[in-house]
Amino acid sequence: MRIPAIPPGELSEEQKPLYDDMSDEMGGYFSGFIKKRKDGALLGPWAPALQYPSFGKPWWDNIKAIAENPKLPRLTREVAILATGAHFKAGYELYSHTAIGESIHLDSDKIATIAAGQRPNDLTREEGIAYSVATSLASGGRLPEATWIMAVDEFGEDGAAELIFLIAGYHQLSAILNGFDVGIPSEETLGGL
Repeated sequence: MRIPAIPPGELSEEQKPLYDDMSDEMGGYFSGFIKKRKDGALLGPWAPALQYPSFGKPWWDNIKAIAENPKLPRLTREVAILATGAHFKAGYELYSHTAIGESIHLDSDKIATIAAGQRPNDLTREEGIAYSVATSLASGGRLPEATWIMAVDEFGEDGAAELIFLIAGYHQLSAILNGFDVGIPSEETLGGL
């Protein structure tokens, strides 16, 4: 990682409330994978967010807003997130959302296929639409009208909007992870060295 994870005892006055807020949220949606070192320092995208709280706090508020009270089915959301992470080759995103996907019973073959950058042939209609929207937006350019119409028909206009904001949020998350070279936790990163 390009910046150090900060142990709780070394946090500034500006960083402490952000650390506390992030830590409080980690037992809910963001559970089932490693987010902290043994000394309590946050890993993943939370480490750079803490290092640069003037950017990290607005980013975190956006991520929480996307995660709280979703209307889209959880499996559908995870397919979109995994497809986004696969496109950007964001290791920590794929690591963490593989764990989340498994915890909500997303088929492991689907997870592996999506993480490999391919479309599973057994996606449900909802999952297939989420995958199509995610991969279309990741490839650049305007979302095709037919894809937008499918999303609105399946999820309603608010649901289609939620899907786009979710994917956009994970584009940003992928850029943070890749920009700061955030990897998958290892024994070395967990020890607080």
